[in-house]
Amino acid sequence: MKDNYKKRKKTQNLVLFLILLLVGILFIMPFVWMTVVSFERYANIQPPFPPSFTIKNPSLFNFKVITENGNLTRAYKNSLIVAVCSVLVNIVSVMMAGYALSKGKFKGKKVVLIIILATMMIPFETRMIPMYKMFAKIGLTNNFIPLIVPNIIDALGIMLAKNYFDSLPTSLGEAAEMDGAGSFRTFFQIYLPLTSPIAATIVILKFMDSWNAFLWPLVILTGRETRTVPVFISAFSYGTRMAGSTMTVAFLGIIPVVIVFLILQKYIIQSIALSGVKGE
Repeated sequence: MKDNYKKRKKTQNLVLFLILLLVGILFIMPFVWMTVVSFERYANIQPPFPPSFTIKNPSLFNFKVITENGNLTRAYKNSLIVAVCSVLVNIVSVMMAGYALSKGKFKGKKVVLIIILATMMIPFETRMIPMYKMFAKIGLTNNFIPLIVPNIIDALGIMLAKNYFDSLPTSLGEAAEMDGAGSFRTFFQIYLPLTSPIAATIVILKFMDSWNAFLWPLVILTGRETRTVPVFISAFSYGTRMAGSTMTVAFLGIIPVVIVFLILQKYIIQSIALSGVKGE
């Protein structure tokens, strides 16, 4: 009986592994093709079609074309400034809000949480025009501030932080209060050091969101000097005429996101593993 159960379980695991492997290959194929086209010497003249996964004429020519005028370096710098500042602003506000909504004791806490979560159902496009008018009225168009300030309110991040704080024992805060610690000291010295897994998850999500943002930067940034990487990539979207340049810019554009993810992936996995642990 047990042997049959083990065999069935192994078969199910094998089938699941093969399915996930197939899905993973399907997901990674476009990135492999993007890399191949980036290193293909004549991709701007005749892009490989049907898609090929071998480089016939390997060369760094496309990279030289993209980087020779310095615009990509400037776009990288702009995106890095926006992404890092957005992450810093977001992680501070999100962690404090999540702690307040989880461990705080005040009237209307549930109502505040519902209102914050309700903002997730409002499409950004409906808020974009009022936001643009507001920032234009105070003279902040073609500026990085409109890309950074809205990250103070992040319903998804607040929800993730609150759920994680819910999993931490309330007895820690009660013990700190008995020792005379106030709310801020309890938060910064007791609870905050325990939040590295969820903090890493929020950091990677916000970094990806800020780095990949296209519509809002395209609207608010009107000058060439302030273009971010996604806006810069759009300048090379000429269909198949400049396939090599377009793929090269896209290839270089995703490298920072991959690096950040590889650095923080162990914390992200840890936060997922601990998400079901409930403290008493």
